[in-house]
Amino acid sequence: MSLPVRGEEFRDDVRKKLPREVLAPLTRIDPLRSTFAVAQTFALIGAVAALAVIFWSWWAALVAIVLMAPLAHALFILAHDAAHYRLYETRWLNDLVGRLCGTLAGLSMCTYRVIHRLHHNHLYGAEDPDIALHGGYPRGKAYLARKLAKDLAGFTAWKTYAYFFGAPAANAATSTAVRPLDDTSPRLRQAAFRDRWGVLAFHVAMPAVAFATGWGWYYVVLWLVPLATGLQVILRLRAICEHGALTDYSSPLTAARTNLPNWWQRYLLFPHHVNYHIEHHLYPAVPHYNLPRLHRALEVHGILEGAEIRRLGETLPRIFADRAAR
Repeated sequence: MSLPVRGEEFRDDVRKKLPREVLAPLTRIDPLRSTFAVAQTFALIGAVAALAVIFWSWWAALVAIVLMAPLAHALFILAHDAAHYRLYETRWLNDLVGRLCGTLAGLSMCTYRVIHRLHHNHLYGAEDPDIALHGGYPRGKAYLARKLAKDLAGFTAWKTYAYFFGAPAANAATSTAVRPLDDTSPRLRQAAFRDRWGVLAFHVAMPAVAFATGWGWYYVVLWLVPLATGLQVILRLRAICEHGALTDYSSPLTAARTNLPNWWQRYLLFPHHVNYHIEHHLYPAVPHYNLPRLHRALEVHGILEGAEIRRLGETLPRIFADRAAR
């Protein structure tokens, strides 16, 4: 795979670097592990949907919605890896699988690639489009609870998908609109434009096909409802856990947070090792399955000294704290 050209790159953000011989194996893409991650996610989605249909009732639908939202989130994370060119060495295959994962979840992967570059390359700067989501915390329990309740009720889904389609976000630090498509190569601009139309076409066609074949309400309840409700809660909460309630934005070691979850917290919030967020900002070229190894290598070389690394049980009280309690 050729290296990304100017306007397509995700820059490393390190002060002390790992030795080349340590880092090189960690950036190597393993197509089998990528394929396993994709297949596992799709298999779990299929299993939850099949069991819900077999045991169809209000309680089966409710359980399926709760289980399906984190799986839709797992598709987002796979699309995120593809946006970093980290699923497959062959770019067309990487983008094909990434676009498939993103499209099913309502995400334009190619547009997200453009937006996400700004977040990485300008972390907490005036051009970071994500500050509108996670900036300013903690804001108090009531504030965040209201936000999450609106997410769960489906009132904010349109904002989320507008963002993933390239809509400008207001930067909390500057109160100005960040236009994610400004900092990108012409090739990525064109790919983003085409991908958005593909995602829109899919989500117009699928409900029509589902209702025409008698599966319409299953599709609505088991897929569209989780996308509009539980997924919105997960996306907000994960983003705030990663970047909210921080006090030092001078280094990626303290302007991002690595969370250490248990198994069920990993399922709900941090699939595919996305909890290793500091490590991802330091070296975005490392695919998700190598992030635990990267974490250990950074510890051994003393690079994570003073970094914002916490168990999720420590992070949650911080992001839900009163504004004055830092």
